[in-house]
Amino acid sequence: MQYFSTRGGIEPVGFLDAVMMGLADDGGLLLPERFPNAADKLSAWRTLSYPQLAVEVLRGFVGNAMPTDDLTRLVERSYATFDTAEVVPVHPCGPLFIAELFHGPTLAFKDIALQFLGNLFEYVLEKRGGRLNILGATSGDTGSAAIHGVRGKKGIHIFIMFPDGRVSPLQERQMTTVPDANVHCIAVQGTFDDGQRVLKEVFNDLPFKRQYALGAVNSVNWARVLAQVVYYFWAAFRAQDATGAEAVQVAVPTGNFGDIFAGYVAAKMGAPIQRLILATNENDILSRFFNSGVYSLGTVCPTLSPSMDIQVASNFERYLYYRVGQDSARLRQLMATFAAEKRIEVPEPSDGLIAAGRGDTAMTLATIRKVYETEGILLDPHTAVGVAVAESFVADVPTVCLATAHPAKFAAAITQAVGKDIARHPTLEALKQLPVRKVLKKPERAVIQEYMMETLKQN
Repeated sequence: MQYFSTRGGIEPVGFLDAVMMGLADDGGLLLPERFPNAADKLSAWRTLSYPQLAVEVLRGFVGNAMPTDDLTRLVERSYATFDTAEVVPVHPCGPLFIAELFHGPTLAFKDIALQFLGNLFEYVLEKRGGRLNILGATSGDTGSAAIHGVRGKKGIHIFIMFPDGRVSPLQERQMTTVPDANVHCIAVQGTFDDGQRVLKEVFNDLPFKRQYALGAVNSVNWARVLAQVVYYFWAAFRAQDATGAEAVQVAVPTGNFGDIFAGYVAAKMGAPIQRLILATNENDILSRFFNSGVYSLGTVCPTLSPSMDIQVASNFERYLYYRVGQDSARLRQLMATFAAEKRIEVPEPSDGLIAAGRGDTAMTLATIRKVYETEGILLDPHTAVGVAVAESFVADVPTVCLATAHPAKFAAAITQAVGKDIARHPTLEALKQLPVRKVLKKPERAVIQEYMMETLKQN
């Protein structure tokens, strides 16, 4: 399997090179030459355990880049860190099904991809030698999941930027209390979009990228998206088993478009998914696009679901490439226009797979309260956005909503919604007494590069 850039400016590369490249060297995002067709494999796949299913889904994209035995060992090691053998439990919640993606070490869905990616990085370095310096930007959960995926690993340093004061206190502590010497946390004076902008600027400085062996853990890295494809098949199978339905629809709370793009890939492979429901909070650039065809920048609005407080969705380019008929020249034109004018209009028709809606703070709180009172289930605010929006899309098939984080990560929002301080988890409680390590920096390329260079000199 070969990988190419959405912008058409690089020669195709193999899977392991794509993983290590992260952001394509021409500034685009990497995609596989094709999506494997899984339609004739669904009956066999639905009886597999989660790790077994992951191997089957992943190996179609890995190709001959690694032996299946090696891939199996990586997958098994990655999901052995989860607190349930199911990895992703799926259970009914009123008229919906909830797929719990938060049973990894940092209690967020990002663990599903980043435990695998951390082990994959280590595997490549063992095979090829060398070192890797990871630079990431997080709106909350990616940072801690990435850190826990590579902490203490030989030959790897990780630098994570997060918006100062704009992630939850527990999300920040999950990053800044990790004591390993290869972990470096950078609070940037701005929004997540500022951090994401700097990330792309640093990666587009190709001499710096090569000299310092930069790697990406954000969902610009194809392996991040790929690992998430698995749970769409898994969740659809579980809902089908419970209802006998021929297909499902899946509601996805998203701000950066990586999670729902994984669902798009799964559907294109033949997963029994009738529709994907994109759910945003007040930062609704994506839901506005899918309802109007206009992608226009707004101002980031802090909400109860901070991991979705994003206006520039880094994975949108991957979807846009397919929306414009896989035309790299057209894509480059659109991305240049957006960079200059902060607005593009895309008249090319949608295939109808993705529907979209917006859930505001009032809807989020009301949904948390209602689900707790009627079902006894606590939803974190991101999942509540997904459930709230899903209720607007009635269908004749079951609806699965992705639960992206443990509610204890957002205890203040839960207390506000239900009137009781009941969202706790022992892993998070233990963080409150630990010392923190972080630096405060301006979100400027030169500032971040200087910090990385000085830090690496000392290590």
